[in-house]
Amino acid sequence: MAAKKSRSRKKSSRKKSSSHKRSSRKKSSSRKKSSHKRKYSKAASKTVASAMRRKKKGTLKRGKKGHGGKVKSRKQAIAIGLSEARKKGEKVPKRKSSRKKKS
Repeated sequence: MAAKKSRSRKKSSRKKSSSHKRSSRKKSSSRKKSSHKRKYSKAASKTVASAMRRKKKGTLKRGKKGHGGKVKSRKQAIAIGLSEARKKGEKVPKRKSSRKKKS
């Protein structure tokens, strides 16, 4: 019978120097420290999530009183959810106003 060879690997005895690449990297100043304010409230995100569920279920309607038919696009469902959040008074940024054409 053939004897099994043991496969043991030797660990390198090199020690990491203190001037390793990681420690020499500069820390990026692009991160802000806890002064970040939320644009949308948690309640607003729940309203949008609710609208997305209704869209998936097929009960989300367009227009006043739902006479516009079913919502088919994802973007439209998000817009409706944000609109509902604004009506409830939740923290949501103002709508972007459309430009008026010069004649």
